[in-house]
Amino acid sequence: MSEPTATTRPPEPDWSAITAEELIAYRDAENRFRASSAARAITGDPDPGAAIDWQEVALPDRDLPVRVYRPAAENRAREAAPAELPLLLHVHGGSFVGTAVQCDWTNSHLAARLPAVVVSVEHRLLDAATPLSAAADDAWDVLRHVVEHAAQWGIDPTRTAVFGESCGALISALAAIRAREAGLRLKAQVLVNPAVDVTETMFDHASIAEYGYSPTRAVPLLRLFQRLAVPPGTDARKFSPLYADDLGGLAPALVVVPTHDAVADHGRRYAERLRAAGTSARLTEYPGARHAFLSMPGVEPQAETARAEILEFLRAALAG
Repeated sequence: MSEPTATTRPPEPDWSAITAEELIAYRDAENRFRASSAARAITGDPDPGAAIDWQEVALPDRDLPVRVYRPAAENRAREAAPAELPLLLHVHGGSFVGTAVQCDWTNSHLAARLPAVVVSVEHRLLDAATPLSAAADDAWDVLRHVVEHAAQWGIDPTRTAVFGESCGALISALAAIRAREAGLRLKAQVLVNPAVDVTETMFDHASIAEYGYSPTRAVPLLRLFQRLAVPPGTDARKFSPLYADDLGGLAPALVVVPTHDAVADHGRRYAERLRAAGTSARLTEYPGARHAFLSMPGVEPQAETARAEILEFLRAALAG
């Protein structure tokens, strides 16, 4: 995949009235912006200590692009890194919009400083024909593929973690549950501003009432996300980690919650449920930070502190 040239960001549409065709057009324009050099003022510059490349993962029924971050050769020599590095599977946020490129600032830093191989899944985006189940399958299938082909990827399959933001955190949480069921032992899961409830209770949280329309109009966007994620006839609880029957025996979690976020209570309640089930869960709140703050270091000063916390958490979890 080639890098787009600089472009202008499209205006935000009316989420409550957007048509299927308008959504696709908006997505294309917005993703061109997010992947352009013009967006770097918001999303931040990649760490020079990491090499970044697009690759294709050949799955049995489809090919999926992934953005791969590895410590640069000179950085690996300086760190005396082993031949087999830990694997960090990443899932970007956005649900029906978004690209791995918007997370270069964080992912390249983690690749260089852990060090690790970071594989960010360019999953199928939600739309009228693509529900959340497709995106969840993409992340899980890539995780399983890379672990099963560990030598080809240069990773140590016994040191694997998942990491995601927003809808990507939801998908990562689902992957952690599937990993336990499949006998794949993850070392950690990092869930940043997770939206972990797509059932009818998705909006029954105090943070939705407080921040649903400020600092951004989150509620109309979240309603569209819910409609696309779980079409009529879908068991929404199956895709809502908050309501999983068993959250025991999962990888230790770091749950990062910006307080000025409509879904802040999703993260808080999920951390509570993990702990109640006996799964280690660290909940860290960032006062005043907004949703998606980690991918906007150019305008969100707490992004750097959160990135440092994630690095420290993963470094401990993935050590030796």
